[in-house]
Amino acid sequence: MTLHVNKRGVRVLGIAESFTKKEPLSRLAGVVMRKDLRIDGFGLAEISVGGDDATEGVLDIFRGLERRDINALLLNGSVISWFNIVDLDRVREETDLPVISLTYEESEGLEGYIREYFTHPQQKIELYRSLGPREPLRLKTGFEVYARFLGATAEETKGLLNSFTLEGKVPEPLRVARLLARSILRADAGLMAEKR
Repeated sequence: MTLHVNKRGVRVLGIAESFTKKEPLSRLAGVVMRKDLRIDGFGLAEISVGGDDATEGVLDIFRGLERRDINALLLNGSVISWFNIVDLDRVREETDLPVISLTYEESEGLEGYIREYFTHPQQKIELYRSLGPREPLRLKTGFEVYARFLGATAEETKGLLNSFTLEGKVPEPLRVARLLARSILRADAGLMAEKR
C-alpha cells in the first residue's frame, strides 16, 4: 500500500500511552484523525508496565476500530510503558499499513538499560535490535524528530508528519492520543482511590 500524503482524505491512527511504574497497567489510546485535523474515532487498550504485550495492545486498538479507511499508523515510540516493545514488523504485516514510530530526542540506545532492569533480557533485546536505527527528520516547524518507518519512504513519512504537525515536534494525532491516555489513567487512579 502506497502512502498518498497529498490526498485530502488521508486518515491516520495515532497511538500513545500513559503509565506510572507504581501501577501494573498502562493505558493506550488511539485517535483516528483526518488530514484536516478532524477527529474521526477513538480506541483504547491496556498493556502491562514492563511487559511484552505492547504489540497486542496496538493491534487490539486497530482491530477494535474495524476501519478500512485508515492510511497509516503513527506510534508515539516503539519502546513504551517501561520497556514494553512494539514489534513494528508484525504491526506492519498484520495491518498492511505504513507504520511510523516517532521519538523526539537523540539516544545512545536502550540495550544497557534493558540488561540492567530485567533478569532475563534476551527476548526484549532481540526485539529491540530488530527495530533498527531511527532516522532524523526535520519538520516544517523547524524541529527534528527521530523516526522508524515501514511501508513508507523517508519523503512520504516527512510529508505525512508535516501534514499533521501544527507546531513543535508532536503530530496532532499523537498529541491528542497522549492527552486521552493520560486522562484515562488519572480517572482510573481516582476510581481506585475511591474504592480503597
